[in-house]
Amino acid sequence: MDSDEENGTKLLQRYRRDRRVLLSFILSGSLIKRVVMPPGAVSLDDIDLDQVSIDYVLECAKKGGMLELSEAIRDYHDRTSFPVTSSSADEFFLVTAPECSGSPPRRAPPPILIDMPSPIMPNLSKSQSLHSTRQELSVDDIDDFTDDDNEEEVNSLRISRRTPNDATDLHLGLPSFASGITDDDLRESAFEILLACAGASGGLIVPSKEKKKDKKSKLLKKLGRSKSDHVAPPQRATGLVGLLETMRVQLEISEAMDIRTRQGLLHALDGKVGKRMDTLLVPLELLCCISRTEFADKRTYLRWLKRQLNILEEGLINHPAVGFGESGRKASESRILLRKIEESESLPPTAGELQRTECLRSLREIAIPLVERPARGDLTGEVCHWADGYHLNICLYEKLLCSVFDMLDEGKLTEEVEEILELLKSTWRVLGITETIHYTCYAWVLFRQFVVTGESEILKYAIGQLKKIPLKEQRGPQERLHLKSLRSKVESDDGFQELTFLQSLLSPIQGWADKQLGDYHLQFAEGASALQDILTVAMSARRLLVEEPDQMTQSTEKDHIESYISSSLKSEFSRIILDVESKAAGTHEHPLASLAMETQKLLRKDSSLFMPILSQWYPRATAFAASLLHKLYGNKLKPFLDGVEHLTEDVVSVFPAAESLEQYVITLVISSCGEETADAYLRGKVTLYQLETISGTLVLRWVNSQLGRILSWVERAIQQEAWNPISAQQRHGSSIVEVYRIVEETVDQFFALKVPMRSGELNSLLNGIDNAFQVYTNHVVDKLVSKEDLIPPVPILTRYKKESGIKAFVKKESVDPRLPDERRSSQINDLTTPKLCVRLNTLFYAISQLNNLEDSIQQRWTKKKPRENLNIKRSMDGKSRSFAQKDSFDGSRKDINAAIDRVSEFTGTKIVFWDLREPFINNLYRPNVSQSRLELLIDPLDLKLKPRMEAKDRNGNDQSLMVCLVPKAGNY
Repeated sequence: MDSDEENGTKLLQRYRRDRRVLLSFILSGSLIKRVVMPPGAVSLDDIDLDQVSIDYVLECAKKGGMLELSEAIRDYHDRTSFPVTSSSADEFFLVTAPECSGSPPRRAPPPILIDMPSPIMPNLSKSQSLHSTRQELSVDDIDDFTDDDNEEEVNSLRISRRTPNDATDLHLGLPSFASGITDDDLRESAFEILLACAGASGGLIVPSKEKKKDKKSKLLKKLGRSKSDHVAPPQRATGLVGLLETMRVQLEISEAMDIRTRQGLLHALDGKVGKRMDTLLVPLELLCCISRTEFADKRTYLRWLKRQLNILEEGLINHPAVGFGESGRKASESRILLRKIEESESLPPTAGELQRTECLRSLREIAIPLVERPARGDLTGEVCHWADGYHLNICLYEKLLCSVFDMLDEGKLTEEVEEILELLKSTWRVLGITETIHYTCYAWVLFRQFVVTGESEILKYAIGQLKKIPLKEQRGPQERLHLKSLRSKVESDDGFQELTFLQSLLSPIQGWADKQLGDYHLQFAEGASALQDILTVAMSARRLLVEEPDQMTQSTEKDHIESYISSSLKSEFSRIILDVESKAAGTHEHPLASLAMETQKLLRKDSSLFMPILSQWYPRATAFAASLLHKLYGNKLKPFLDGVEHLTEDVVSVFPAAESLEQYVITLVISSCGEETADAYLRGKVTLYQLETISGTLVLRWVNSQLGRILSWVERAIQQEAWNPISAQQRHGSSIVEVYRIVEETVDQFFALKVPMRSGELNSLLNGIDNAFQVYTNHVVDKLVSKEDLIPPVPILTRYKKESGIKAFVKKESVDPRLPDERRSSQINDLTTPKLCVRLNTLFYAISQLNNLEDSIQQRWTKKKPRENLNIKRSMDGKSRSFAQKDSFDGSRKDINAAIDRVSEFTGTKIVFWDLREPFINNLYRPNVSQSRLELLIDPLDLKLKPRMEAKDRNGNDQSLMVCLVPKAGNY
């Protein structure tokens, strides 16, 4: 057994030795880019490699990233303290003993919150709830309650329970600390200064070191208060003592550090009668009054020592408002003394203590005259000037202000916020804080917390603080002088840039807000509720920054709003283009038509969702957005317009969508600017697409081709016309029906063209139709012979004798040139009375339907071209042409009426002098004058007209009433 134990011990020693060698090789080699020492450690010799997780180190080596040894140590302890479990939710373990934990809770556990990504912080992790009330405790936090000896060690390896969102874009415009001061260093030093300032009021009492036994009560004290309905929060002490305890918990300071700092400050006042605690050089006094023996281990002490030395270096040497003089000799001496104090810890105890004491005395001789000089800015009286580099004081005050947030819910303010803010006023004299500086710092802290948590209530608090910051003329002369002296140099892309105090704190706020507002369509896609507040932040910051003396650009609110709108619309328009292009393969619609419709949707969304908010700072925001989108789409449309030559399907698809977008843009401009100024704004900001002009040319080409087609159909219909009635009810010819059919088809096709057009194109179509009807009318009457060919010569008026009458008649007949020849007689005989009646009915039908056609065209044109925005657009085009509603077919009407008169007269003349020649002419004055009466013609005339009259009686629609034409023969 002894040999087995001995072998096991040797193996364990060998394993530990090999492990150390491996870790030393990895950490000292090139496998790790950078090794970050834990607080208090200077080299690897200060690290216990047995407590470093080899798995964590190897993982960092694989990734080629930075190695934080504090994380490796924490990973080692986590792996050794907790059992290895699978990722299954069914497997768990208990940290505490069940028998000591009491009865189980009576209430059900809270539901799992489903977190939606914040529109302001799109990178928010799903596990980071904006409203979560859960707060996990690590093993180190639990140890902090139970083990007093290891309490400082636990805090040195602490990881904050807060898990902030990505706020890397939001950082103060202050120079970085050359000494490597961390946020934890600033937080702890800020608490030390707070204790010193509270001690000046006599409120500094050293609490008892005796620990309470009840873990539950200790845990509640650590968290501040409980959210449970069944567990009452602990009662804290009242007054300044209780408030300092609350601040300790809020700043996450251990009780051991609190007690140690209080004792050190009280010891520093020993023998200094009349000296105020807030006039002490706190880091130096603590170095002198706190020894190594007061710490649990050397590592914790070294970390504390390093922090105090770094704070002194930053406050006294790196950024002093008033230099040391003497070419920086004392500054160099002070830096050497700080290094010797740090090196003294590596010397033997006696020599190290001697060197430390001598260096502290020399450092006091250099520093005290500097920090106790008479005055600084507007701060008078006995003030400690140990940190004139104001950015260190600002960072310390920022950490103090961070204590106003609830530890259980960082998106809310703690209940003691008013008391905390009142307590922090005690630090104003030491840190050089004025009312303007306080409001500015508090606004910064609140705004950054909003970015971290996404909680809108925090943002409203930040806006309230921004509005409290006084303008330049509202500040006192001493405060203006003090703020003017607060300047710092910050490294930027263009080299070093000198910033004022307000620029350092407000420029990052404005920059972050500008970035969000520069793409508000993406950042506020879920709703515009936060846009109002972010815009208020940006405008409030601009109002303050514009007064700064080094402000390069004096931009107005109008310029900023236009910049936001322009940047965001361009980004959103680019995304729309990508979306349209990705969907183009799966649709038959032209991409430009889809882009126009999507652009109009975007404009509708903007005008209803975002523009009412933006218009509060810029009344013409809607008009500006509309004109910008009109221009952006116009840039994409122009190459298409330049290549258009014919009326194709693409043209019919793109032009209506583009015209609809342009009409909506004009409507928005009118509603935004008013009718009085809209015309001037449109002329200056909007360049119309000239779609009507381009499409007008294309439509004219189409109209001309269709008019040629109509004329060819007219010719064809006339050639096929036999002048027979269509039916017993329809007494007109079929050719006029065919002509109207082709005309109406052409009109339907014209109005089916959804491209924009002007009245000129319609007038061209109407003129062509009018010409077609005139051609048709001419064809109807061109077969009629002259009326003179029908009328016989005038007879010789003599008394009738048979021989002389025959002689005279024959003589006259042989010499009269007006008698028709055989060809003409055949032509006249073909023009029968029924066919002439059909011609006449056809002309009446043509003129009656012409009015209906004209009314229909007028109504359809009115629908196609509403009067909305018409006057403004015409005035922008400079071409005001109107459609004459009631005179479009006057030429056709005139020709048809003339043709009706001619056909009617020809028909009556033909019936009397041609069809009734035998009973009327040949028997005139036969056998004698007394017997030659008109009554003799009634029966033959009735015989000719009877079929027509019967047709009229049956149907009532025959327009050829020959009876009215017969009296014309009486003139002859």
